[in-house]
Amino acid sequence: MVNKSLLKLGLVLSAPVAVLSVPANIASAQSAQCHPSYPDVCLPLNGPDVDCAGGSGNGPLYVRGPIRVVGSDPYRLDADNDGIGCERG
Repeated sequence: MVNKSLLKLGLVLSAPVAVLSVPANIASAQSAQCHPSYPDVCLPLNGPDVDCAGGSGNGPLYVRGPIRVVGSDPYRLDADNDGIGCERG
């Protein structure tokens, strides 16, 4: 079953992998529900774990990079702290 609040954000929890890729203009419209540390994609503010697609993380959500990371990085997508997350995704 798809979580309807995640579906509104353009996120889907499904097998085998849910890959997030939401343009910034959609993310800005949903900003109250999107984490501010990831301004170019809409990652859940207080949602399930997000990992880089193609990386070693176990999800349940994945984002395809590279993505910009500003400030804190609660999902730990920017391993080398250079402001760019999921550089290999």
